Amino acid sequence: MKIHLTSVFVDDQEHALRFYTETLGFVRKHDVPVGTDRWLTVVSPEAPDGTELLLEPSGHPAVRPYRTALAEDGIPAASFAVDDVRAEFDRLRGLGVHFTQEPLEMGPITTAVLDDTCGNLIQIMQGQ
Repeated sequence: MKIHLTSVFVDDQEHALRFYTETLGFVRKHDVPVGTDRWLTVVSPEAPDGTELLLEPSGHPAVRPYRTALAEDGIPAASFAVDDVRAEFDRLRGLGVHFTQEPLEMGPITTAVLDDTCGNLIQIMQGQ
């Protein structure tokens, strides 16, 4: 068994696609109209057949309280692996990305947390 697909809820799929591709560096995998929304996934350019991230519309009534509670408690909705957290932090901050946690070493891992501008906190991590 392996993880094939995971998702983050987003308020605006087009805005999310731009942020996740142009800023974070993912590439679009699937973009299929589904009513007024889209089945919209991105993948790492380093693993185009790897785990997909679904940029899922946040219209369900349970989404807002869930995301609000996570954000208020500083809990990331997802975690992405990077080779060098400090370098990625510097690159993204240079692009105007807001971080809620600067790089922090915690034993064998280093993490930082960013605001994805789509309603989520996202952790980047290196190590393990």
